[in-house]
Amino acid sequence: MTGVSRYLTVAGSTGAEIEVTRSRFLCTLERVPDEAAARAVVERLRGAHRDARHHCSAFVLGPPPQPVERASDDGEPAGTAGAPMLEVLRGAHAGQGLSDVVAVVTRWFGGTLLGAGGLVRAYGDAVRAAVEAAPVVERQLLHELRLVLPHAEAGRVETALRGRGIAVLGTDWGAEVTLRLGVAPPEAADVDRWAAELTSGAARTEKLGERWVDRA
Repeated sequence: MTGVSRYLTVAGSTGAEIEVTRSRFLCTLERVPDEAAARAVVERLRGAHRDARHHCSAFVLGPPPQPVERASDDGEPAGTAGAPMLEVLRGAHAGQGLSDVVAVVTRWFGGTLLGAGGLVRAYGDAVRAAVEAAPVVERQLLHELRLVLPHAEAGRVETALRGRGIAVLGTDWGAEVTLRLGVAPPEAADVDRWAAELTSGAARTEKLGERWVDRA
């Protein structure tokens, strides 16, 4: 994960269906936080489509360069379903790839054998169709900062920071106002300076840690 500060994922759940020689391939693409959730999606779809012959899957979890990756052919000839599905996820969006995502392709057999090459193309095309239809968001690794400032300064400072692209993750009102900020690592040092300038030195900042945040 060293040096990695952003990656792409999907905003929710998307489906796409293709037909090849009377076989139907329905791809369900969902965002998931971990391997247990990814496997739960596979089992949910297996239960929802009991009349289908195969429920092949691929998922990618976590940021590059070493995400968790798994693929299953679910009874199709080895290497003809899960592997091409995984390759589509890896190469999506001009090679940037998608992570925190599971793709499940449910197949209803149409009576005609497609051969290994036909299966590779069909499973890959089904996932590709879902990827193209899916809304995408960027996950960015941000430094989380606490900014404490007087009530009289809070609204003006928050507006100014948002205008500089700083994510305001939360606001707590007490004797003073505490803003929780998400800041890209190169800008972390600038926030101290900006806050001091905006409040004539009355604001205080503290680093809380790091977190991954969806950015529009």
